[in-house]
Amino acid sequence: MSLEAIAAENAQCRRCPRLVAWREEVARVKRASFAQDTYWGRPVPGFGDPQARILLFGLAPAAHGANRTGRVFTGDRSGDFMFASLHRTGFANQPTSVRAHDGLALTDMWIAAAVRCAPPANQPTPGERENCLGWSVREVRELPNLRLIVCLGSFAWGAALRLRAALDLAPTRPQPKFGHDVVALRDSTLPLLGCFHPSQQNTFTGKLTEPMMDTVFEHARELVNAGA
Repeated sequence: MSLEAIAAENAQCRRCPRLVAWREEVARVKRASFAQDTYWGRPVPGFGDPQARILLFGLAPAAHGANRTGRVFTGDRSGDFMFASLHRTGFANQPTSVRAHDGLALTDMWIAAAVRCAPPANQPTPGERENCLGWSVREVRELPNLRLIVCLGSFAWGAALRLRAALDLAPTRPQPKFGHDVVALRDSTLPLLGCFHPSQQNTFTGKLTEPMMDTVFEHARELVNAGA
């Protein structure tokens, strides 16, 4: 099945009642600053370069970001910080992403969230995470050149380990611990590279700075080039 067909099917998913109720309530009530917008209010599929060697794996859509725009990390402060870094490091053709179909194009990068619907308080349950796992599996199987997963935060790190298991890659015991700019499973088919999530909590406090995020993306390119 093509990536486009998977995205269309993903966007119709209603498997998690709590997430369905929340994403649709947010889309109906709206934030005042986006009152004139038509919210997406559905699951948000991955997007990017179909020939990507790198999967950039996040947590979940933001309630008034991707749940509004329909494209992951688009239209929120975390995405503003991240896309600027992707542009500086040559993975994106422009430094901003405010809506779907705004001209953004990615090179060598596919971006997806471990959980595809906006969760209340940005906290998915373990069951919701597991319900979404199959969508990531199906996308990854259609990305023939994938060589690395960059995990934005510890939740994405754990989800990436489950994704590897679902892809029947070699199990790891003990499981590697998340860390910023830490590489795990380096000699495996699909290693992981950790990065602090570009949440406002991290960027406003200086836990994650622009040079730190740029360094991770540059490291990601070095890793996939070394394995080419």
